[in-house]
This record gives sequence, structure tokens and C-alpha cells, in this order.
Amino acid sequence: MKIALVTETFPPEVNGVAMTNQRLVRGLLDRGHEVLLVKPRRSDAPDIRNGQLAMLEVFGIPIPNYAGLKIGLPAPGQLEQQFETYQPDVVHVATEGPLGYSALRAARKLEVPVTSTFHTNFQDYCADYGAAFAGRAMMRYLRWFHNNCVLTTVPDQELIQRLAKEGVERLEMLGRGADTKLFSPTKRCQKLRAEWGADATTPVVMYVGRAAAEKNIPLALEAWQRARAHHPNLKMVVVGDGPVRRKLEKKWPEVHFAGMRYDDDLAAHYASADIFLFASESETFGNVVIEALASGLVTLTYDYAAGRQFVISGENGFLAPLGDREALFSGLEHILEHPETWEKIRNAARQTAENYPWSETIARFFALLEEAAGTVPEIGYSGTKYASN
Repeated sequence: MKIALVTETFPPEVNGVAMTNQRLVRGLLDRGHEVLLVKPRRSDAPDIRNGQLAMLEVFGIPIPNYAGLKIGLPAPGQLEQQFETYQPDVVHVATEGPLGYSALRAARKLEVPVTSTFHTNFQDYCADYGAAFAGRAMMRYLRWFHNNCVLTTVPDQELIQRLAKEGVERLEMLGRGADTKLFSPTKRCQKLRAEWGADATTPVVMYVGRAAAEKNIPLALEAWQRARAHHPNLKMVVVGDGPVRRKLEKKWPEVHFAGMRYDDDLAAHYASADIFLFASESETFGNVVIEALASGLVTLTYDYAAGRQFVISGENGFLAPLGDREALFSGLEHILEHPETWEKIRNAARQTAENYPWSETIARFFALLEEAAGTVPEIGYSGTKYASN
């Protein structure tokens, strides 16, 4: 097949959406398919050489307060011309921003089937950024966008139910996989731990992800601070960058902020910690959870999204009821009080990750694209319906 994949974010940017898109593109290429990758232009983007990969990089502008991230500007004419020349069997739009909107309109004008992914709860993020009043308008736009696609993949079953109640149609489950080759307990590094002020026996708690308001990092740091009352040698490491990092660094000077890390360096950071603490309440999935499991960490997170999908509390990690701050605090305390259980839990976490290879996710993704390529729109943008060829 010839597949166009359109995204506002792709490595070297580090976030769950970018990394997922990279995995999917690589997986499709490895299986012999041709891919047209459409994304904002970046001067620091790596040179990707593959005879089956075509690239269209459009002009983008930086996102305010988000260093290193860009948003693609509308380019309907450019995309229409590119799609007409490339003739993809299907266009997959991974993000709903201006570039994704342009791709949707261009592909629909050419009667090329369009699929999409619901990666981010933008309707919820409005409140995190002081614009709660815009949440309903954002949901209306997202509903319109995804209902003009043949299908929309969603990484969590509960999110599918929530979106269906909001009137979003043709939703398909597409989970995520674990890169157990990259993320592994074997990457543990005592030299790195020493940089954090930890020796072989010092417990280290870690957060990995964007340093952004919606990630609820202050709650994780408060849990660490409380736990230090009984475990004064407990270390805390935050891996990632974003608009609230400087504010957090100023407020929490005893926390080690490692900034953005990539590939083997990121894997070494994961594996060199002991406990992974993730307090976000706004994930559609949470790739970092399964990366932590693959790294053999004792994981504590809320009971939803990736946590609910992969963690069995007390066996391969620990869960707290969604939004229950005190349960998160007591959960960390319980973990620290029982270090004798860590080895068993770490081994079980690793085994869980090994049961979810990316190859299965990519195979499912291609099957959905193949199905979508056999559909044509019966009517226009308002109230779209689809039929098989």
C-alpha cells in the first residue's frame, strides 16, 4: 500500500504522539509499504534515508511556551497537489491541528479515504491552561474532525466509550507496544545514579514525561516530599522538558531535573531508578507507563489508561484510584516500606512488557488502514457516511 501519514509532531521531538508515529512509520516501511510522511520542517531533524519513504516538510511555527515544538501551518493547496501526485491509498492524520485539518480537507476533496488517531484530550487541557470555557467548543471541533474520517483509532477502551457518548463515530481500538530491546533493566547505570547522589542501596523515584501543567507533576513531587519524612535518603528525578520546568526547579531545588533525554540515554535513566511515579490524570494512554514496566521499575500510577491496561496492583506494579491523592501518597509509602517485594514486582513488570510487542500493534494498524482503503465517502463533510468499495 501507499500510505500518507500526516502529523504535527515527530522525532526529534520527544512525546508520546511523536514516538508512536515514528514506530508506526518504521513498522510500515519494514513491512514493505510506501509511506509519505508529512510534518513541520525542523532544521535539527535527522536525515531519514529509505527508498520507500517520501517526505513533505511544511512550514511550522513554534508553540508558545513550548521550546522545541512546532505547529504546522495550513497548507491545503500544497497537500492537495502532493496527494494528487503521490496517489496514496489512504491518508492517516495523526493530529488535529492546522496541518491535520488541511490534510483532511485535501484528501476528502480528492476522495481519498482518511483515517485518524485520537491521541490527546485537548478538550480537557483547556482547563489546565486557563481556558475551561473553551472545552466544549474544542470537543465540537474534535467530533467534527474525527467524524469526517473513515475511522479513528483510540488507545484505550474507556476513552472509546467516553468519545462515543460525545458523538464521535467509527472508533477502533489500537493499543501500544513496548520496545523491550531499548527499554531494559540491563541499562541500569551506577555512574548515573551517583550523579543523582544515590548509591546502590538508595531508593530513587522517577517521573518521565513533558514538564507541562496537565501532567500533574507537583502531585508526584508532593508524594516524594511526604515519603521523605520516613525515608530521608529518598531521591527524586524528573526526566523531560516543557513550559513548567523552570517553575518546578525553582520550587523543588532538591529534585534532580535531568531535562530531555533520548534513546539509550533515556533508557538508562529509566533503568537506573527504582520506582516510577506517574500522577497524570489526563492521558489517552501514557506510553511512559509501559516503558517503565519494560525497564523493570516498580510502577505507581492511577487506575486508568495504560495503568489499567497493564498493571495488576500488587503483582507487577501498583494502582491508585483515579484522582485519589491520598491513595497515591500511601501507595508510595507502602512501596518504600516493602523493598523485599521489589525484585518480584520488577520481574513481573518486565514480563508484562514482553507480552505486548510493537509488532502486534503495527499489524493491527495496517489491517485498519487496509480496511479503510476499501471505503469511499457517500456524502460530504456534514453527516459523512461511508460504504465499502
